[in-house]
This record gives sequence, C-alpha cells and structure tokens, in this order.
Amino acid sequence: MTRDALELDRRLELIAVPGIPLIEPGDDLMTMIVEALRALGEPLESDKAVVVVTSKVLSRAQGRFVDVSTVQPSAHAHELAAITGKDPRVVELIVSEAESVSRAARGVLVVRHKLGFVSANAGIDESNARPKQAAEGSGPWFLLMPLDPDGAARELRARIREQLGVSVGVVITDSHGRPFRIGTVGAAIGVAGVPAVWDQRGRSDLHGRKLEITMTAFADQLAAAADLVAGQASEGRPVVLVRGLSFVPDENASARALVRPAEQDLYA
Repeated sequence: MTRDALELDRRLELIAVPGIPLIEPGDDLMTMIVEALRALGEPLESDKAVVVVTSKVLSRAQGRFVDVSTVQPSAHAHELAAITGKDPRVVELIVSEAESVSRAARGVLVVRHKLGFVSANAGIDESNARPKQAAEGSGPWFLLMPLDPDGAARELRARIREQLGVSVGVVITDSHGRPFRIGTVGAAIGVAGVPAVWDQRGRSDLHGRKLEITMTAFADQLAAAADLVAGQASEGRPVVLVRGLSFVPDENASARALVRPAEQDLYA
C-alpha cells in the first residue's frame, strides 16, 4: 500500500452488529450482514469504516461441517496421531487442509494451511461446529476453515457498496495461536478494500529519524481489536463495525500479503 495512505483518529469505535442468527448451510450470509448494518442505524462513511466478520459464520454458511465418524484416516494420519496423541480421524482432517506439517509433538500439530498461514490444527474447530440438521448420535462434528475468504470479503464489500451506497473495508478473521506467546488473538484470513499491511518505511519518528523496517500488520490489528467485542465462546456476535479510520482503498488487498514467504519462515 502507499505510504501515509492511512490515518487513525484519537478514538477508535468498535460496535458489535446485532441481528445475525446462528448461520446454517445455504443461508445468505451476505444479505444478512447488509440488512443488519442497515438496521444498526449507525452512519457509515466511505473509506472510513471496516466491517469485520468471523470466519466461523462464513464456514457455516458454506457448509464446511465434517462428521468425524465418517473420516477414514490415512497411514500418514496414523503416524502423526501416534506422535501427537490426537484422534487419527481429526489428524486426517488437519493434513487434508494443509500444504505441509511444520511441527508435530505431543498434543501439538502445527501446519501451513492451504490458504498460506501457519496455525495449529489447520484452524479446524470443534466449538459451535454442529449443524442444526445433524442426526442424533452423529459426530463429533468439526468445522473447517472457509473457502476463499479473500473472495468472500470482496463479495461482501461489493454488496455493501451496491445496497448501502458506501465503500467500506472488509476483514474476515480467525483466532490464531502464536508459537512464542500464550493464548489466541484475532488474525485476518480475508481482506478487501482496506490495506492488509501498512508500510511505514520512510515516515519520520518524533525525532525526525526515518523508519527503515516498520511494516504494520494493519488487517491483523483490526481483527484483534474486533475480537475483543465479538468474543470466542457463546457471545454470538460474529460481525463488528470499526470506525475511526481514514484509508485509501486498496482494490488489490489480500490477506496473503500478511503471510511470510516459506523461504523466510525460520520456524518451519
């Protein structure tokens, strides 16, 4: 993104958008979000707001549910299960979503997902992962990461522009752990309209010194901030409106800009 193409107000406002029900496969999630934003009644200004959506509701709308009892683990999955102590069927789900395995140890399976990012268990989640129409006694159920989150972010941005007449940024988020820190934080896995990375190299600090290496993971910052409002348990607040920004739209934005290239990944 162009340097100095982003400004922050002294106060940032995060609003959990009400009116989003528990999403089921086939639901028109995009329309639901647009109508919830309309009903919110809060003013939206072009290039000054970002809509943040959790990956889980997108995965649910896409029908990314898997009944683990139907999974047949491969020999490779059995090998990793012996190392990690995990259910071989769950390991099979993880490796089927991954490009490569980064770390395998007791209780730990870290992989590079097909979407590019590195995370534990390929982002597969068992919480809030049971579909409404699941048969009694089926499962346990898991929810895979959504397909093409960048594309989904672009679609939602286009829908909002078409139906509400404003051009906002959109970020799709997931909760990621970090190898050298305890706990999870919100991270961007899909981005549209708003810069994923804020390149601040060349700007001056308070003493006039030029910044040489400062590149801010701006979409991740938005994801982490929104995560505080959305919650990760039973809150049921999957959409958050962020205001207090001013940015030059990035029509080529992608969450892949946040992914360190494999050849630079010293952890792999």
